[in-house]
Amino acid sequence: MKQKIVIKVSMASEKSRSRAMELVARADGVSSMGVTGAGRDQLEVVGDFVDTVCLVKCLRRKLGKADILKVEEVKDKKPEEKKPEEPKIIADPPPYYYPGYYYYQHMPAPWW
Repeated sequence: MKQKIVIKVSMASEKSRSRAMELVARADGVSSMGVTGAGRDQLEVVGDFVDTVCLVKCLRRKLGKADILKVEEVKDKKPEEKKPEEPKIIADPPPYYYPGYYYYQHMPAPWW
């Protein structure tokens, strides 16, 4: 089950943002992540079977304040209608053999 998690984290500087991204990237099941929000203080995490509580506990331990804002299931887009593929036509197939001059070319005489 793919889910999208939005976590509000106290990230005042660029260093704390990179630290938070590093911690989230190490979590099991995370496929993508990003920093969102007006104050760039929210982490948006998308992944399969991500343990939200464990992730927030880790962020709280390392960075300070962290709150879960939203957890929702990500639904796949509707499958697009597939058009039947046209058969590929090869104009000139390669020859089965090469002419003799291809293999037996005359080498130039040595200059010495």
